[in-house]
Parts: sequence; structure tokens; C-alpha cells
Amino acid sequence: ALLSSLTSLSLSSSSFLGQRLPPSFLHPVTVNSVEKPCLIVAKLKHWERKKCKPNSLPVLHKMHVKIGDTVKVIAGRDKGKIGEISKIFRHNSTVVVKEINLKTKHVKSREEGEPGQIIKIEAPIHSSNVMLYSKDQEVASRVGHKVLDNGTRVRVLIKTGEIIDSAEDWKKLKESKEKTEVAAAS
Repeated sequence: ALLSSLTSLSLSSSSFLGQRLPPSFLHPVTVNSVEKPCLIVAKLKHWERKKCKPNSLPVLHKMHVKIGDTVKVIAGRDKGKIGEISKIFRHNSTVVVKEINLKTKHVKSREEGEPGQIIKIEAPIHSSNVMLYSKDQEVASRVGHKVLDNGTRVRVLIKTGEIIDSAEDWKKLKESKEKTEVAAAS
């Protein structure tokens, strides 16, 4: 019934739909396809697609710095400045350093009587543009890893041999975080 209605369709002589269709268009033709391996491989650029794990979460990169480390900026507009890391973004390997890479942000007023503001915010820097810094000997160095006698693995500065990770530093950092969270909650 469908085939007969399609063949008898005629709207106008000039349009394709108005012309009668040949029988080859009405009956589907089966084609045996032979699968050939594709020799051309399209490679996406790194900015076109973020690398994701099978569960669609972004890949988190390992970084040579942690929150609370003192670093020296080795490239960019703020080259040579020294600061402390306050935030880390592992999905794109960037860090926020206190008082470095300041950008101006224009903030609109939230309420009617309140004026707008121009504030300075710290923008992230790529982690490859910062290097660990020793305050004692005032030298920037790459990071190495060392296993102590008690079996703990710590980070050390290669130039000076100074141990970066210590249990006391981490306890102080955690206590300061808890204090700020309590202050923010109240």
C-alpha cells in the first residue's frame, strides 16, 4: 500500500517529488561492505579535547608542588618573585600563588546603594612556571624524593638536600585550615 502511494505521488512536473520514482529507488538494495582498515588517523589537538578516564572524569596530573610550599616564579610577567602556594588545580596543572599574578576584576554592585568595585585577584599560573624555593639558603631547586630510615618517603630539594615534607609542617597546615574553616563558619 505504501509503495503504491509513493509511486502515484505527483505534485508538479518541475519538482523532484512530483516525478514518478523509478523502481530501483523504491526497493532497498543490499550492498556487501568489506571492512577495510582506515589508514588515516585523525589526531585531536590538546586544546580540542581534555583527556578523560573511562568514567568521564578528567585526568588529574601529578604535580611537584603542594599547598603551603614556598616557590619562585621562573617564567612570565612575575619572574623572580617568591610566594606561597594557596590553591592547586590538578586537572590542568595550575597553581595559585599568594600575591603573585594579580589581575584586576571589575565587580558590579549587588545592591542598589552599594557601589561597584575594582579588586585584585590572584590568577593561576602553570605549575611548570614555578620552582620550589629554599628560604634558608635562598636558592630555587628541583624536587627529588628520598626514603628516610623509618621508611617514610619525603620530598627534598636537589641543590641543598633540604627536606620539604615533615610531619610537623603538615600538622601546622591542617590546624591552620581547620581554624580558617571554623572562622568562616561562624
